Amino acid sequence: MKGPSQRSLRRAVAALRRGAVISYPTEGVWGLGCDPRNRRAVKRLLALKGRPQKKGLLLVAGQFSQAEAYCAAWQGPELQERMAALWPGTTLVLPAARRAPAWLRGRHPGVAVRVSRHPGVVALCRAFHGAVISTSANPAGKAPVRSRRQLHRYFGQGLVVLPGQLGGAPGPSRIVDARSGRVLRP
Repeated sequence: MKGPSQRSLRRAVAALRRGAVISYPTEGVWGLGCDPRNRRAVKRLLALKGRPQKKGLLLVAGQFSQAEAYCAAWQGPELQERMAALWPGTTLVLPAARRAPAWLRGRHPGVAVRVSRHPGVVALCRAFHGAVISTSANPAGKAPVRSRRQLHRYFGQGLVVLPGQLGGAPGPSRIVDARSGRVLRP
């Protein structure tokens, strides 16, 4: 699978930097994303989805170093082994750093992070120089988006869309508590 063009990446990164919500393909569904440091952008994203802030949001990155600042230091080889076994692809809930914004954590003490292997996501995070918020591109209670046509039906033509194809996953990523190993979403 081929990654997005440099022109598309520049357009998406410029939109993120000005506080816009963008859409992009991921491993299994289309995602909505924004700059995790921009509270107004996060509020726009939550309003688009009709999602309460208390649920929290996840970060997607091409490599863990892009999301590491949002996570507390962790200890122990067991946690390191779990991360190595489940990344890329699975979303792990890790202990949140003190400076991780409340709008990212919601009512939870942890922060959800997925290291992706999807070429569009990897290229986007590399060009943005960091992780982006990622949530499925659908209004709350509706089916996750699996096509650009469905994306436009839900949200109109106003989003900046990073072109590309979905990966081969059948749906949104699995979520696992990194400390306990408990599956939170299959």
